[in-house]
Amino acid sequence: MSFTYEAVGATRENLAACPPGFHPLHVRTRIGEGEEVFDRAAEAVLTWELHRALGVGIDADADRAAPGVDVTVTLAGLIKAPCRIVWTAEESRRAGWAYGTLTGHPECGEEAFLVTRTGDGTVWLTVAAFSKAAKWYTRAGGAATRGLQHAYARRCGAVLRRLCADAEPEF
Repeated sequence: MSFTYEAVGATRENLAACPPGFHPLHVRTRIGEGEEVFDRAAEAVLTWELHRALGVGIDADADRAAPGVDVTVTLAGLIKAPCRIVWTAEESRRAGWAYGTLTGHPECGEEAFLVTRTGDGTVWLTVAAFSKAAKWYTRAGGAATRGLQHAYARRCGAVLRRLCADAEPEF
């Protein structure tokens, strides 16, 4: 299968990248503080644990995100969304990945899930994407479809914060 858009990898250098004709998404959620929280969050994102905890189906060619890995996300057991990992990051203060849509996906574009740790130790999850409808039902959904994407991104942050709660230092 091939990518359904031209700007493959655009989110790697600029999470706010949004090619003409696409709709942007950028949701940043505070997860917690400290290296342990960062390590836990990074692992949950890189190993699909976050997505599975969200209740979406994940069928991936590998146990960990890596460029070229094919991933099919299944929503509500009905909608299958084939994607391919276009980049990953595993650095001391930055970890995550982005996937791009493949033929058959209901949307067209790229979505990134990136955990960062700032200089003061705060850990953040940023979900960033650019997309446009590719199937009749996502076109028909219009603004409601984009609203669901925003709600999904906010839920990613809430679920990751819950997954990392046990790694938060106690005072």
